[in-house]
Amino acid sequence: MTKKILVWLLVIFFIANVSVAQAQQPTKIPRIGYLGFGSPSDIPARIEAFRQGLRELGYVEGKSIYIEWRHAEGNADRLPSLAAELLRLKVEIIVTNGPYSTRAAKQATVTTPIVMASFGDPVADGIVASLARPGGNITGLSTLAPELSGKRLEILKETVPKLSRVAVFGSSTNPNNAQILKEVELAAKALKVQLQYLDVLSPKDFEPAFRAAVKGRAQAVLMLGGSLFNSQRTQVIELAVKSRLPVMHGSQAIVEAGGLMSYGVNNLDLDRRAATFVDKILKGRTPADLPVEQPMRFEFIINLKAAKAIGLTIPPNVLVRADKVFR
Repeated sequence: MTKKILVWLLVIFFIANVSVAQAQQPTKIPRIGYLGFGSPSDIPARIEAFRQGLRELGYVEGKSIYIEWRHAEGNADRLPSLAAELLRLKVEIIVTNGPYSTRAAKQATVTTPIVMASFGDPVADGIVASLARPGGNITGLSTLAPELSGKRLEILKETVPKLSRVAVFGSSTNPNNAQILKEVELAAKALKVQLQYLDVLSPKDFEPAFRAAVKGRAQAVLMLGGSLFNSQRTQVIELAVKSRLPVMHGSQAIVEAGGLMSYGVNNLDLDRRAATFVDKILKGRTPADLPVEQPMRFEFIINLKAAKAIGLTIPPNVLVRADKVFR
């Protein structure tokens, strides 16, 4: 009987010590990577929106989640090495904020999950198999809404009632360019507006494009958008004022920096929603089975200072429809 009691005491002692040891072991804190194309100073609101999304899900940066921030400062050539650096740190997920960083992450790994905070058409670009079933290690959010460019042209027509000639700035290397341009052409036909397409492939192409628009007697410019346009926002804004041309953008950030107007996807909403993908993957879901989500919120924004700089008066019926007005 005494031996049995002794054995039981030893078992209880062993279990108690194992439990204490397990309780003392620190909980593993997930580490994720954030890979950006531009400079963090260019997109502070987007970064904060992503952080807000994590906070809403209960994550506290530095305590319950670690984030390794890497930004290429507008130099796409740096992205592959930055992606490789994140992988060496053994991050559990890489979050990307645009097509350049997403492509670099995809080339760097086929196993580590990748969450796109924004991407035009990931199916057409070969990033995922389909929106419903991505099928690989990448999922996230798409900004695909080609019909928006037609809507932007409509707003330009309302802003400049006698509008008959519009210069369209796009990048032929953008996989979505052809589809977006098709939507613009349909809208232009209905609005009886003549288009002048100008291909912009690098920062040095903007100045010649504006000169060509002026020479072609364009009365306004429609920007099809993309990372290149966002990274060159300062140059674009200055050239627009110099040319005295109303410019419709697809990015709110350009209007905040001094551009005239934008109508498009609410990128802050996408960045906030990207956190939900991070949360699901950390809890065991796989990117292959998480459908890529499309935009849900759109915003029309006007900058009245920019309008004054080119001598443009925004019609009241246009102004009243704006979701946000910078004065």
